[in-house]
Amino acid sequence: MSLKLRLARRGTKKRPYYHIVAADSHAARDGRYIEKLGVFDPLMGKTDEKRVQFDAERVKYWLSKGAQPSDRVARFLTAQGLANWKHGNNPEKAQPKAKAQERAKEKADKAAAAAETPAA
Repeated sequence: MSLKLRLARRGTKKRPYYHIVAADSHAARDGRYIEKLGVFDPLMGKTDEKRVQFDAERVKYWLSKGAQPSDRVARFLTAQGLANWKHGNNPEKAQPKAKAQERAKEKADKAAAAAETPAA
């Protein structure tokens, strides 16, 4: 069983509120979890200390058991010095896929062929 430290959404429509939970990675986002570790209220100001609250001892315990934090939770943990989160950089993600690259190559070849033929 692979463990994740992630957010489980609570609250009403347009009023989100999240629980920071330790859960099986195959469980649904808002489904069953093993333990509630803290809360995150995105509606509070970014400087408000009550925006993110969690039990650091329990988080350390789950990290020692091999739990992997989600990106958002890793950001919270990095602020407390419990994890090491770095901003991702994947410049290849914006590249066109194989079929689109083939079509672009064919279009360029046709344009080059048309430019080589003399217009009479």
